[in-house]
This record gives sequence, C-alpha cells and structure tokens, in this order.
Amino acid sequence: MIRAQSLFSSAAAALTALVTAGSAGLSGMPSAAAATQSLCSSSPARVSGGAYIVETDEWASHAAECVVLHGGTSYSVSRSEISNATDGAPGAYPSEYNGCHWGSCTSGGLAASPVKVSSLGIGKVSTSWSTSQPTAKGDAYDVAYDIWVSRTKKTSGSGNGSEIMIWLNHRGGVGPAGREIARNVHIGIHAYNIWYNPPASPGQGNTISYSMLKGHTSVSSLDLGRVIRNAVSRGYTQSSWYLIDVEAGFELWHGGSGLATNSFSVHVKK
Repeated sequence: MIRAQSLFSSAAAALTALVTAGSAGLSGMPSAAAATQSLCSSSPARVSGGAYIVETDEWASHAAECVVLHGGTSYSVSRSEISNATDGAPGAYPSEYNGCHWGSCTSGGLAASPVKVSSLGIGKVSTSWSTSQPTAKGDAYDVAYDIWVSRTKKTSGSGNGSEIMIWLNHRGGVGPAGREIARNVHIGIHAYNIWYNPPASPGQGNTISYSMLKGHTSVSSLDLGRVIRNAVSRGYTQSSWYLIDVEAGFELWHGGSGLATNSFSVHVKK
C-alpha cells in the first residue's frame, strides 16, 4: 500500500486490561492480553510475545475503524465506516507484520536480522496466512501482503527501496496502483498479473504489485524470495537491498467489517 507520511496517531480504546510494552522503539504500545482487546484510531499492539504487531493503519480516512484481537495472531475488523472512492487510495490497511514498519519494530525475526535480497534463496523467508473474507454488498477491499525492501538495513522510515505487494484477492472493483506490465506470470505454484507504480519523486520507493489470477483465502509456506527475485529480474528491486518487513492485511476502500486474519506467520530460515 502506498502510504502518506502519517501512521500511528492516537491511543487505543481498550476493552480489557492492557500491558505496556516499552522495547524495540515501541514505548507505550499495548501488549495483547489473553482476553479480547479492541484497537481503534490507528493504535498498534504487540501479539505473540512481541513477534508480531497488529495495527489499524488508517492513513487516508478519518472514518471510524476498529479491529479486535482474538489471541495469538488472530484479529478481525470489527468496525469500518471507511468510504473512499475506488479509483483512489484506500482509507486504511488493518494489518499484522513482522519486521520494522516506519520505525516500529517487532521482536526478533526480520527486525533483528534483515535479509539481503541476494541471500533470498529458496525457502529463506516464507509466510503462511489464513483469512476470512465476508461478501457484504458494497464492500471494496483487497487481501494483500505488503513487503518492504530497503536500500539499507535501516529500521526507520519506509526504507525508500521497493514496496512489493502480493494480492491474494480483491472485491468491489479495486485494483493495484500504477499500470499493468505483465499477465499470467507463473511464480512457484501461483500465477499473477503484475503492476508497476514508479516513485512519486526522486529518492522515494517504487511499488510492484503481484495480483493472483485466482482469488485465495489462504496461502501456506509462500516463498517470498521467488516473488522478490522476479522483481529484481525486472529491474525494480536491487540484490544489494534488504528485506526489512512483511505485512499482511486488508486495504479498505469501503466497508470491510468482518474481514479477519485467522493465523499469520513469517519464517526466516537460519
């Protein structure tokens, strides 16, 4: 998702007890308790012992949006009054990640050890993700990974390298940013249409989107190195850059209540 320069803006509205976490640059961030916890107004929370962070990430809307944590890496969109035009930017990207996102870092994983793109051999970094996708009339959203490749190992900012999206599914007439550059490209067991959006200005990053031809609600052991190497072969990402963050969530243009992540994981092979 192409972001504005603003992300986390206000405090969580907690329904149950919150535990303050103050490590890895996340001072004041709540840690998910065993009981249900609600997050609103772009407030993030650590889950699974800090290995992942869940956020509402509302960046192009001021409408009400909340997610509920269900324990482990599971969460759902409990409220979304977002109503953005489908030919523009989504209003929010409720999501979960491992790594460093605009300076906010998880514990371990990619946050502790960014992976150089040239080292992304088969199975080096893989991910599994299971979702629930409601089909309410009028909803417009995608179900997508947002993968950040930085020119350095930096943990602040966006990394100004490449943003690589993998769209598992979409609804409501939305599409990736930029222009379509290739169709029916087979990478591993999936086939994709590929879109490219150049940097908005010198020094900023580009965006490459891989949209699966067949919609999916889940993936298992998806090898991210295969997709990133395809971006390298097209000249959009460099082998000398670093994978610093893997996110999975739902870009919301309209509605989206009921969208859920049942489970999510990122595995970095040592």
